[in-house]
Amino acid sequence: MASTTKSLSFGELVRERRRQLHLTQEELAPRAETSAQHVCQLESGRRRPSRKMVSKLADVLRLDGRELFLLAYPGANALLSRRPRPVRSAWDEFRKSGRVRRVYSISDQEIELLSRVAAMGEVSSPRDFLHILVSIRLAVGRDALGIADNDLY
Repeated sequence: MASTTKSLSFGELVRERRRQLHLTQEELAPRAETSAQHVCQLESGRRRPSRKMVSKLADVLRLDGRELFLLAYPGANALLSRRPRPVRSAWDEFRKSGRVRRVYSISDQEIELLSRVAAMGEVSSPRDFLHILVSIRLAVGRDALGIADNDLY
C-alpha cells in the first residue's frame, strides 16, 4: 500500500479500495457506521474524516489505519516525523553547573540530598533547587546562601 498511497489522496484511496472490494457507497456506509452521502463527500474530498471515521474505514476496507490517517491529515506527518529534542531535566542542569556549586558552596552531601529531592518528582527549574537548598540551610542553621561575607563585596 505504501507505493499506492504516495500518489492518491485520502478520498481516492477510499474509492479505489471500495471498488476493489466490489462495494458500493451504499454498501460501505452501514459497515463504517455512516451515510452513503458522507462516504461520497469523503471520496470527493469535500469533507475531511474524523479520527474515528478514519479508523472505521481502515477496518472495513482492510487498510493501514496510520497511513490512511496521514492521507486524511497530511500535516500530522510533519509532527510525527520530527525528532524529539532531548529533554534536559532541571536536576541535570543544576547538577552539572559547576559555577552554581562554587558560588553557593554546595557540598557533596547537599548534592546527594538534592538528588533525593529530584527523585521524588519533576522540579520545573534548576533555580528551584537553590530555593530548596536555601530552605534546608535555614532549617539546619547553616549560612543560607553559602557565600562568605568577603565574597559579597
